[in-house]
Amino acid sequence: MTGSIAERIANIRQQLPPSVRLIAVTKQVSVEAMREAYAAGIRDFGESRTQEAEAKLAQLSDLPDLNWHFIGHLQSNKVKKALEQFQWIHSCDSLKLAQRLDRLAEELSLQPKVCLQVKIVPDPDKYGWTAPELLSDLPELDTYKSLQIRGLMTILPLGLSQQEALQVFEDTRKLADKIKQQNCSHLRMEELSMGMSGDYPLAVQAGSTMVRLGRIIFGERTA
Repeated sequence: MTGSIAERIANIRQQLPPSVRLIAVTKQVSVEAMREAYAAGIRDFGESRTQEAEAKLAQLSDLPDLNWHFIGHLQSNKVKKALEQFQWIHSCDSLKLAQRLDRLAEELSLQPKVCLQVKIVPDPDKYGWTAPELLSDLPELDTYKSLQIRGLMTILPLGLSQQEALQVFEDTRKLADKIKQQNCSHLRMEELSMGMSGDYPLAVQAGSTMVRLGRIIFGERTA
């Protein structure tokens, strides 16, 4: 991989519409590299483990304008910690998890922004609602007062062709459009968290508003 972190970020930004939020995924990335990304204009960082994030939040506490995004599978016993650390949770992947998030957010007097993780095509390796499941659960999700449900998130299955990948992203957008038509009081479908290092141009083409990029900014992880 060529170029500095700042050069890579600049190159990516040239490919993104101004309306698309660039989230730098920093799992196993050093705080020094994160500071380089910050100097290059990054304000949104994505982590998938609460324990790793806790150390980084402490080390970067001198940077008050950061937005922290939780993007990994959230275990029920880590919900409180995640709520305390992250402004955004992209990976709310079940009604049970949403219930717990809402209850604990109310207890903590927090109002996290949340994306609902969906599985547009069957994939045993991914978490998330199927489209019919999510549509069925909307009435209950719409009763939650502490969660700011702002959109959908999806992760592609492995091995899709470009056309298949684009179709999944487009179907996710169509599902969000369908939810908008349900006249929900509290659910908003303003955000589509779609696209990672290998597929983000397709996601942007399909209407993504947030891309989650790690490898293309920081290089391959060591483990």
